Amino acid sequence: MPARLEIDAEALRENIAAVRERIAPAELVLVTKDEAYGHGLDWAVPAALEAGAHWIGSYDIGSALRIRAMAPEVRIFAWETSSAPLVADAIAAGIDLGVGTIEYLQRVIDESRKAEAVARVHLKIDTGLHRNGIRPEGWADAVAVARAAEDAGLLRVVGVWSHLAEASDAEDDDAQREFRAAVEALKAAGGTPEHLHLTASAASWWRPELRGTMCRIGAFCYGIRSADGPELDGLRQVSALKADVIDAAADRVRLDIGALDGLPSTLAGAAVGDGSVRILRVGPTWTDLEPWKGAACGQTFTILGPGAVSATDLAEHIDTVGEEILTRISPLIARVEVSPRR
Repeated sequence: MPARLEIDAEALRENIAAVRERIAPAELVLVTKDEAYGHGLDWAVPAALEAGAHWIGSYDIGSALRIRAMAPEVRIFAWETSSAPLVADAIAAGIDLGVGTIEYLQRVIDESRKAEAVARVHLKIDTGLHRNGIRPEGWADAVAVARAAEDAGLLRVVGVWSHLAEASDAEDDDAQREFRAAVEALKAAGGTPEHLHLTASAASWWRPELRGTMCRIGAFCYGIRSADGPELDGLRQVSALKADVIDAAADRVRLDIGALDGLPSTLAGAAVGDGSVRILRVGPTWTDLEPWKGAACGQTFTILGPGAVSATDLAEHIDTVGEEILTRISPLIARVEVSPRR
């Protein structure tokens, strides 16, 4: 059987339920960027709806439109700065837009005017990460433009949001103060934001005092822990990468998956499976492991996932994050569901 990523919808549903319980009363925005962290939107979105998710974060508008086709009623948040035609499509589809520059805000206003429709906007304040976002010194001007558009019936500022740097607790505390000041400035100008979201996975999980009304959480819902972070109590990885043994020799065991399938060649030396076997080398279409007693052609070997090392364990070997291991897996590697949909 060819190499495959086995995905467990029941595990995703259980993880979503556990995350929602932990962050309550804040609401979960399930992030599905990069094809739901490599698992596939067509699989993740139905499972999320079955788990009761009310918000989905898509990053880009193209993915948001695909989600809308699957989920007509769910709220969708897309925050990539996008072209005017995509903005027009998003407004028509009722997608909430994250806006981090005055220029993009004006683009959204222009498209709302053309469509004679009201866009839902979440204004982003840069609280220190410098990943997009309106700088504090430009916040008053952005608020003025947004409020004028609201009064003209072109948009609604329904939210304020930001990204945390998560470099230290002290820096995140400073970011929260900047965030609160931005919210108060918007309210003082007559704005009425309903949704406040500052935290993503890690801060949402471990810093409850930083949560707003919503938390954008992706990796943790898929059971991917933070790099160098502790294990996630009550959550489990929803996928397992498996490959078959295609050759067993005295000096190595070869699997039918390689660098062209998305397995980083730099993983040589990393422990896989239950942690007792290491990768010797990653070739273009194969991977050689240290031999073990009883290895034979046709055996299935679990590289990562439940019962084996995690995606983040492998990521730490090459100084990256667990989601990169999963998102690099080629779309040509089959995604195989191992639990039934409801």
